Amino acid sequence: MTVHALHTPSNTDLIQQTKIHLAAALRLAVHDGFDEGIDNHFTVSVPGQEDQYMVLPFGLHWSEACVSNLMVFNEAGETLEGDGVVELSARSIHAPLHRITGAKVVLHTHQPWALALNMLKDNRLLAATQTAAFFHERIAYDDTYTGLAASLNEGERLASLLQNKSVMFLKNHGVITVGDTVAQAYRLLYKLEKACKTQVLAMSTGRPINILEEHVIDNVRTPSKDDRHSRSERERLYFEAMMRVLDRVNPGYAD
Repeated sequence: MTVHALHTPSNTDLIQQTKIHLAAALRLAVHDGFDEGIDNHFTVSVPGQEDQYMVLPFGLHWSEACVSNLMVFNEAGETLEGDGVVELSARSIHAPLHRITGAKVVLHTHQPWALALNMLKDNRLLAATQTAAFFHERIAYDDTYTGLAASLNEGERLASLLQNKSVMFLKNHGVITVGDTVAQAYRLLYKLEKACKTQVLAMSTGRPINILEEHVIDNVRTPSKDDRHSRSERERLYFEAMMRVLDRVNPGYAD
């Protein structure tokens, strides 16, 4: 069994660890059914560098992601490390989001249950489950689909909508999560899909949905003083567990 600890002592090790986590997240997206083959993008800022972002080269299937085939690009679209050319929408959406919001990690998918909700005129995620309650007031909504992202202006527009939120719903398009670590952003993506799935299933019954009261939502979102596992610790434990799953079902991402 391979264990990849999240704590690292040097920037060189941190870069290597970040690459491992990015490659693992891409493979996990396939495992979880979030991928669209070679489309959509996960990007991570290179630790200690400005305007340098890791991404899987366009044309590789997400299940093929590994440390050795990741590339680094900048907002100008130049390849700074590795092979390949950054895909236009990755440059147009991700680079400005990193630059303007300060997000270290930007994950964008067309995952099915979240997209199903985003196909609706009223696509708001309802705080009707414990999982959904964690997203209360953390989601920004882009209600105007403008077509394929072809310029940095689109990423800048999305950044102005996202502001300090950690999730963005793109109507008729997909979702984005951002975070300080791959573990944090991917866990958001995973939990979001679960929340969207349960809402769409509940809506399919045609019966009224019971929304949690505000004080209950606050209770869910407020850490207990007796909780011995912080939110960051939960993110770490979750991602380490999922990497162990990958080590069993699709090893090789750390190569």
